[in-house]
Amino acid sequence: MISYEKIVLDNGLTVVVHRENASLMAAVNILYRVGARNEDPSRTGFAHLFEHLMFRGTKAVPDFDEPLQRACGENNAFTNNDYTDFYITLPKDNVETALWLESDRMQGLEITPDVLETEKHVVLEEFNQRYLNVPYGDTWFLLREMAYKVHPYRWPTIGLTPEHIAGASSADVEAFYHRYYQPDNAILSIAADMDVDRMFGLAEKWFGGIPSSGFRADKLPAEPVQREACRLNHIANVPADSITIAFHMGDRLSGDFYRLDLISDMLAGGTSGRLYQRLIKEKRLLSSVNAYITGDVDPGLFVVTGLLQPSTTLAQAEEELWSELNLLKSEHVGDYDMEKVKNKFEANTIFGELNVMNKAMNLGFYEMLGELELINNEVEVYRSVTAHDVQMTAEKIFRPENSCTLLYGMNTDK
Repeated sequence: MISYEKIVLDNGLTVVVHRENASLMAAVNILYRVGARNEDPSRTGFAHLFEHLMFRGTKAVPDFDEPLQRACGENNAFTNNDYTDFYITLPKDNVETALWLESDRMQGLEITPDVLETEKHVVLEEFNQRYLNVPYGDTWFLLREMAYKVHPYRWPTIGLTPEHIAGASSADVEAFYHRYYQPDNAILSIAADMDVDRMFGLAEKWFGGIPSSGFRADKLPAEPVQREACRLNHIANVPADSITIAFHMGDRLSGDFYRLDLISDMLAGGTSGRLYQRLIKEKRLLSSVNAYITGDVDPGLFVVTGLLQPSTTLAQAEEELWSELNLLKSEHVGDYDMEKVKNKFEANTIFGELNVMNKAMNLGFYEMLGELELINNEVEVYRSVTAHDVQMTAEKIFRPENSCTLLYGMNTDK
């Protein structure tokens, strides 16, 4: 169990703290409720761009890393479609260094034309190296475009096109910063061997003076229910054919999430997974296979994907994947298989709680979801899933009219 307490400062900053007795290290995590979902469709990739810009310094602290290194700290960040997260670990006696740095860049980020152009170049290089110039790099661009018609999940975190970042003006970027990187759009979480009131006092000291912005959350369009199957044949210069099938599912707090997370482990949880055993080991149709959920806050996707052996046709691969999915509808999952995937989640949770950074990060995440108590209760939610739940969910989700299929690199003679 992770103990925690929460307050909200007068400026709207949510502060969640945990008294960590098992580590000499402290963790400071700040989560901003801004991701790709909050971007203008004509100006995508900004949240990811700011993941870079936030490390470029302020007028008060030109070099973000230098004082942190002197405090023996480490830091990093990540961005996804729903939020952006910045985290720092350092000795507990130096925790104020982390709070000082985070409060300073919340209000004083200095985005000069030179800094902006440098980071735009970095992001554009990443766009090329990870997405445009590698085999299958555009898979998620193609799949998202098929699966989403109105919701901003229709573009990935990197952005819809590199032209959006290349054309970003200083005014565009400044406006994005002043809208989203505000105390009333942020969650500060601290895990340290320190009195709870002391942690709250430090949060007030370093962040309490930042004025509230009067932030109001964006109202996003709801994705309409998909009524018919969608398919795309995409030919590219890739070493092997691949197939990806995506199904719409519920949001992060829905029953779908937990049931389909367990199903994904049954299908592709390592070499003992059903898809590996049957389609790679036994039938030798695929060279790799995977199944996973996107885990988005709003309704997301369950994805099955495979890389074909040279002798396998895309029609064969598609038929076999559907066959495995349909078995979950018609066959009762055994007790052993259910217990195995539940144990895996519980073990991962327990091991994750050994890390002080994971505790701080998870406090921020579950608070962002609006279900902070799940940090201690989610194992039981997984434990409550039954074999009948799995079967009913498979029937609901794995339907052709709820699917989008991407056939990538299909040769004309197959």
